[in-house]
Amino acid sequence: MKILCVIDSLTSGGAQRQLVNLAIGFKNNGHHVSFLVYHRINFFKETLDEHDIPVHEIIQSNYIIRFFKMRAFIRRGNFHGVLSFLEASGFICELSGLPNRKWTLVVGERSANPMMFKSVKKRTYRWFHGLADYVVANSYENIKMVRKINPLIPKDKCRVIYNIIQFDHLTPNDKQNNPREDHFKLLVVAGHRYLKNLSGLIDAVRTLPAEQQKILSIHWFGNSKIDSSKDKAEQKIHEYGLSHVFHFHDPVIQIHQEMRKADAVGLFSFHEGLPNVVCEAMALAKPVIASAVSDIPLLIPNQNLTFDPNKAEDMRKALSSLLCMTREERNNEGRKNRERALQLFNNEENINRYLSLLKNDDQPG
Repeated sequence: MKILCVIDSLTSGGAQRQLVNLAIGFKNNGHHVSFLVYHRINFFKETLDEHDIPVHEIIQSNYIIRFFKMRAFIRRGNFHGVLSFLEASGFICELSGLPNRKWTLVVGERSANPMMFKSVKKRTYRWFHGLADYVVANSYENIKMVRKINPLIPKDKCRVIYNIIQFDHLTPNDKQNNPREDHFKLLVVAGHRYLKNLSGLIDAVRTLPAEQQKILSIHWFGNSKIDSSKDKAEQKIHEYGLSHVFHFHDPVIQIHQEMRKADAVGLFSFHEGLPNVVCEAMALAKPVIASAVSDIPLLIPNQNLTFDPNKAEDMRKALSSLLCMTREERNNEGRKNRERALQLFNNEENINRYLSLLKNDDQPG
């Protein structure tokens, strides 16, 4: 089968990571796979090159010219299946199928962002989902939101497929990386955008007891060029005297190597789809502290470690609960996370579910 994966760019985002991993899975199953992007950001380009997956670029600032060039590429490609992630890419692919098409089109929803209810553009995107063969989300909350906006999408065209995880790279540590009890390393993986809620995390840390502030070390890996949130957050960190707690790093492809060095992994966003960092941390048997958004409460049933991201006090309580856990309690929490990850994020099963959709032989369920 000849498959085209369409997305805005190969930046270091979670949607890009998932689509790249799926493409590698398709290729390993004997299919011909290629990418089409319209922004030249090549964080994952080397990974695709290593697997001989070609990347086609249509770099055009004019939206209309870009659309017609992408439409021509898709229609002339003799593809059996097209898989697009993110709303603008999906919209382009949906319109490219008019007035008719021979390929199967699967569009992927990747974020349960409540702004889709308030934005005319975001609502409009979802109304064009009726032109796709299948709409796939990585959380039940996301599908529920899409169908609330566009109730005309048939239920049997909607699917929830959780993220795939490369378990062969995500084996838990046999030994504890950090034997010190006077130091707790919390890892965060997120681009610096306001929705990732660094400011709220700073407010929560500020109100922790002094003895907990003293042992806590937060290492944040992410792109810092998305908006001004990091600059403002760093001012607040300096003002509150928390420079010893917060440490910022550029994104890295092999983030699981950094996760292994951490005592726990955190996510503090106002909204999410199904974040890769949570899935991968679970696979590594790490405790996870996270916002109670989307399907995260289904993944992390320990209510002491989930919180309302709009309430700094709620976040503080969760952080304090995490820091008060004994090493044995953290290890037990991590083992439970690993068991759930093995059940929910089965690599082969979820890749085959996408392939069934692209072959258009999937059954409702």
